Amino acid sequence: MAEPTFTIKQLAEQTGISPDTIRYYEKIALLPRADRKDNGHRIYRQEDIETIRLIACLKKTGMPLEDMRPFLAVSADADPEQHPELLERIKSHREHIVSQIASLQQVVDFIDSKLGEGNRRQDCSDESQDGSPKNQKEEPNPKPVSPAERRYFPVSVEAGE
Repeated sequence: MAEPTFTIKQLAEQTGISPDTIRYYEKIALLPRADRKDNGHRIYRQEDIETIRLIACLKKTGMPLEDMRPFLAVSADADPEQHPELLERIKSHREHIVSQIASLQQVVDFIDSKLGEGNRRQDCSDESQDGSPKNQKEEPNPKPVSPAERRYFPVSVEAGE
């Protein structure tokens, strides 16, 4: 039985990524060039769908496209122990995101206090009123990770590691 193939439109529908963006990913070699039918139309395979989903997942984390290349070069079922540099990069990226979340939470807290307390003066600096740093290490409750996302980063990354 032949492997199923998809048009660029079908790929876009399945991944939520526009055809223009898919073409751009091909142009910058983030996604391999698609095979073509005799009529010149692109054809994609299931592995292309998985690659685009990984790109979308990494993009949601704020990772620049160029920084994604090493992650895309490793298969989803590769042993993480064979790629310690990638584990360190993703852990570092995670720490950066946690820091951003803590900073944004301070802004949300500030807005909430303004909504609830009227014009009382408060700020949203990185220090508490006593001059000590606000709890920047405090992490929000994690969102459940889907099995598809977990396949790409199978190592447990717990707070404090």
